[in-house]
Amino acid sequence: MLGAAVDRAYLLKDNKKESVMAKQATKATPEQIARLTPEQRKVTQEGGTERPFSNRYCDEKRAGTYACVVCGAPLFHSADKFDSGTGWPSFIRPLEEGAVGEREDRSLFMRRTEVVCAGCEAHLGHVFPDGPEPTGLRYCMNSAALDLRPEGEETSGPAASESSEKKA
Repeated sequence: MLGAAVDRAYLLKDNKKESVMAKQATKATPEQIARLTPEQRKVTQEGGTERPFSNRYCDEKRAGTYACVVCGAPLFHSADKFDSGTGWPSFIRPLEEGAVGEREDRSLFMRRTEVVCAGCEAHLGHVFPDGPEPTGLRYCMNSAALDLRPEGEETSGPAASESSEKKA
């Protein structure tokens, strides 16, 4: 099942797979990057991974939309979040088609599928073919790459991330 999703996200160019989303995305601006905490910068800009079970949204239960901490693009909804037992927030699908992009990741001597924000190409996490139905996918995301916008609260854009960080 994952293979089909991954194949749709790539184009074959000069015998190399290239992300379709990467072609459509715009990179984060220096101003957006400057607003990030050191951990957010390491995760979103350097492809880092936060520690499991001790991150902000692993056990989060509030309803709302999870947005990109860099550019503010809406990515996932809490209705699609589930407890995967991995220690990271996991979702069965993105908020809508095209919200995220996928790239092949061969780091750490493994072959995985990296998930990036379609708006700014920030590293979000990885997708695996071991999730629950109906998709069978597990979008395993870093909390440091996400900003929860609880339902009923008027927030938008990266400025929402700044205000939520100050409240925490």
